[in-house]
Amino acid sequence: MPRRLAAALAIALAAVALVPVAAVADGDPASDTLLGQNVFYPYSPPVSPALQRTLNAETAAAKKAGFPLKVALIASPVDLGVIPDLFDKPQKYADFLVQEISFQTKQALLVVMPSSFGSAGLPAAATAAVAKLTPPAGRTSDDLARAAVPAVAKLAAAAGHPISSGTGGGGGGGSSTVVVIALIVAAVALAGALVLLRRGRPTSRGTTS
Repeated sequence: MPRRLAAALAIALAAVALVPVAAVADGDPASDTLLGQNVFYPYSPPVSPALQRTLNAETAAAKKAGFPLKVALIASPVDLGVIPDLFDKPQKYADFLVQEISFQTKQALLVVMPSSFGSAGLPAAATAAVAKLTPPAGRTSDDLARAAVPAVAKLAAAAGHPISSGTGGGGGGGSSTVVVIALIVAAVALAGALVLLRRGRPTSRGTTS
């Protein structure tokens, strides 16, 4: 058993060690991810789950409104695979990435880097709106996501496809409410079960003869 455990740990460690190598070996990670998803998130550190839900909901709402926007969050050169020289050059990277993810028509794209934004495939009014977006407040992955959330709504409105997702920048407020309600229901059900259990127990008083 100790040998099997050691072998399993060795395999797991090897797999973990290969993850960054695989990421860097990918020619352009975002181009692969954005073919099937609306948002490419940085490898490390990961964006918080709440912010991911918020940004995913925002891009989904934009798509439903007729403005299918792809968003690439690039927090470090590692996120660019074999083209790290384009880090903190969001417009140059946007011009490159849009060619990778566009087919019959040019795909609307927003690139968010610590320095600023880049865009491609947007209508003229939305392109002009990019220059007015508030840049990320910091350089972390979460900072990029927080800047992207309102940016999606502003670009959608500028393109003539306003959205009203109600997500704002809070990140996961609706899901927190659902969790609280579920906990309350579970607590009530548990209390009811305990009451029924106590009522069903036979009493031991008065059994002596």
